[in-house]
Amino acid sequence: MPDFVAEETQRTELQTLDPQVTTIQPGGGICMRIELAWGALRRAYLKTFRRGYVRKMAELRQGTENVCPHEVLDPRDVKFYQNQGGYYWRPEDDPFTWRDRLPFARVGLAELIILSVVCFGSTAVLAYYYWPAAILPAVFGLFFVSFFRNPHRTIPTDAGVVVSPADGKVTTIEEIEHDEFIGGPAVLIGIFLSIFNVHVNRVPVPARVIGIVYRKGKFLNAMRAESARENEQLAVRIEENRAPYRRMTVRQITGAIARRIVCWVKPGDELAAGELFGMIKLGSRTELVLPREEGLEIVVKMGQTVKAGSTIFARYPAAEAEEPAS
Repeated sequence: MPDFVAEETQRTELQTLDPQVTTIQPGGGICMRIELAWGALRRAYLKTFRRGYVRKMAELRQGTENVCPHEVLDPRDVKFYQNQGGYYWRPEDDPFTWRDRLPFARVGLAELIILSVVCFGSTAVLAYYYWPAAILPAVFGLFFVSFFRNPHRTIPTDAGVVVSPADGKVTTIEEIEHDEFIGGPAVLIGIFLSIFNVHVNRVPVPARVIGIVYRKGKFLNAMRAESARENEQLAVRIEENRAPYRRMTVRQITGAIARRIVCWVKPGDELAAGELFGMIKLGSRTELVLPREEGLEIVVKMGQTVKAGSTIFARYPAAEAEEPAS
């Protein structure tokens, strides 16, 4: 029995956040550095020209400490550090919650803006001089707009249902004799995300986050079987928030092009089924490991195309899933 499980009949103890995870994007990146640099300029502007706004945000701010390596003036300043605890704002006090309603992933807005300016700016310049040359940057621009999309999904809420954590094609369905976190036999389902898929990740069941484990690695093609073992990856360990409190793992894995894993949740967070918890920027792989139990029905098939949050992956017996919490 793993040492982080107190007893089979009790809730799983929370794990300490992996010390390698110091931001929501452990691998860093050029766009992240640009956005952080822009944040320094923005804070200087706010303190100079919008002192009333700064005072108001300070009054509404929650939390007791600043865990960011810079000053925190408004919710934008904690974007990359929201999984570290510290300062935060209630949704009703956050003037930027409208960004969550956009049809694009909020954590990818900086990349979307930068890449769109580069691609469509080049399109405009080339079109002025020689329009056929403008086709290629225009296509790339449309691709990036498409890549960072975050479409609305209808989430199944039936008891015992496990939904897909990612868009893509099912490439692996494998039985595992013993999984350490689950504490017994398990089933691993792997999804390959091409560059044309939506890349946000969603929670497969109503759950509490138990732990986050990050591992640096290679950037092999996500279609290759060894990528699951050797590539950079982040595992989100969760536990159902209703009896029998099954434990599961959602694993985000980089690919040859996708090298930026984003995960903004932390141990102790309570998440609804289908709720967003992260994304992988460009083609990649996502895996779900779930307990293999009597009555478990694996609904998806090899080669099937799935959608995060809406495609049913598996079903557990409803009567057991509805067992009242003790």
